[in-house]
Amino acid sequence: MNRGIFRIALMAVLICIPSSLASQEKSEPNVPVSLNDYLRYAAMNNAGLKAAFEKWKAAVEQVPQAGTLPDPKFNYGYFIEEVETRVGPQKQRYGIMQVFPWFGKIEARKDTAAASAKAARKQYEAKKFKLFFEVKEAFYEYTYLARAIEIARENLDLVKSFEEVVRVKYTATAVAHPDFIRAQVELAKIEDVLKNLEDLRDPIVARLNAVLNRPGFEMLPWPRREKFEPVQIQRQKLIELLKRMNPELAALDFELEAAKSKVELAKKKFYPDIGVGVDSIQTDGGDDAVILMFSMNLPIWRDSYKAAHRQAKANVRKTSQQKREKENTLIARAARVLYDFEDSDRKIKLYGDILVPKAEELLGASETAYTGGTIDFLSLVDAQRTLLEYQLRYERAVTDNRQKLANLEMLAGTELPVQQDK
Repeated sequence: MNRGIFRIALMAVLICIPSSLASQEKSEPNVPVSLNDYLRYAAMNNAGLKAAFEKWKAAVEQVPQAGTLPDPKFNYGYFIEEVETRVGPQKQRYGIMQVFPWFGKIEARKDTAAASAKAARKQYEAKKFKLFFEVKEAFYEYTYLARAIEIARENLDLVKSFEEVVRVKYTATAVAHPDFIRAQVELAKIEDVLKNLEDLRDPIVARLNAVLNRPGFEMLPWPRREKFEPVQIQRQKLIELLKRMNPELAALDFELEAAKSKVELAKKKFYPDIGVGVDSIQTDGGDDAVILMFSMNLPIWRDSYKAAHRQAKANVRKTSQQKREKENTLIARAARVLYDFEDSDRKIKLYGDILVPKAEELLGASETAYTGGTIDFLSLVDAQRTLLEYQLRYERAVTDNRQKLANLEMLAGTELPVQQDK
C-alpha cells in the first residue's frame, strides 16, 4: 500500500513538471542544469516535500483504523473461596465480550478519516506547487545573474576600448587630461558592478541548494539560457482555475467534509454502545455453566454530549469561514501578481523592441562622433551607461515575467493554459 502511494505521489510530481521544457545534458552526474533538472531534483530530495508526503501517508493509514471494531475483551475470574452448588463447587470463570458501536458510528469515523486523508493529499500537493515555485524563482534569478554578468563584461570590454581611444588621443594631445581620467573612473565603476554581480553567485546558489536539499557551499553550474516566449493569460480563466484547482482550497473542502462527519459522530454519543459476549463457569464434578452476556454503556452525561455537538458544529463554521477567507486572499493575490506579470510583459516590449535598440544606435553614433571630435567624452560615457541600464532592465523584466508566471501557476495549482502572443 505504501509503495502504491509513493508511485501516485511521484507521478503527480512528474506530471506537473512542464512538458515544454526539454531535458538538457548535465555537466556532472546528479547536478541539475536545466529547469527540468532542478524540478526533478527538488521533487525527489526536498525535505519539506518528503515530510508532507509522510504526513499524507500517515493520514491514509488512519482510515482502516477508524473502520475497525474495538478489541474484544477477555475476562477471567478465579474463586478464592469455592462456591458450592448442587452440581459441585465453582472453581473459575472466563468469558469474552465484543462491543459494537451504535449504528453509524464506525461509518462516521471512517468518513472523517477518509476526508482527513484527502485533505493531507491536497496539502502535499500545495507543498509541491510551492516548492516548484521556489525552485523556478531561484532558477530564474540565477539565470538573470548569468546574463547580467555577461552584459557587464561586454560593457567592461566596451569601456576598455573607449579608454584605449582616449589614451591614443591623449598621447597625440588631441584630448585633455580629464578625459583620460574619466575613462579610468568609468572603467573602475564597471569593474565594481561586475564584482558585485559575481559576488551574488554564492548566495543565489545557496538559495537553490536549500530548496534542492544540497549542501549550501556546493557550487552549481551556470544555467543555460532558454529562449523567451511571451505569453498572455486570461484573467477570468485564471480565477476559475484558482477556485477549482488550488490545492489549499481543495484541502479546506476536505477539512470541511471531515468536520461535518465529526458532527454526525458527535450525535451518536447520545446512544449507547452494545456489548455481546459469552461467559463460562467451571465446576468440579458437574457440567460447566455457559452464560450469554449483554452489556451497554449508559450515556447519561447529556450536557457533555451537547457541548461536543456544539463544538463540532462550531468547527464546521470555522472551516467554512477559513475557506472563504483563503479564497478571497488568493484571488486578491492572483490579481496583484497578474498585474505585475502584465507590467513585466509591457516592460519587455518597451526595452526589447524600443529602448535597447535605440540605445545601441545612440552608442554607435556617439562613438563615431567622439572619434570625429564632434562630442565630448561625457556624452559618449552617458550613451554607454544608458545602454548598460536598458540591457539590465530588459533582463530584469524577463526574469520578473517568468517568476510571476511561476507564482500564478502555484496559485492556480496547475500549468496555466496560456495563449501565445500574436
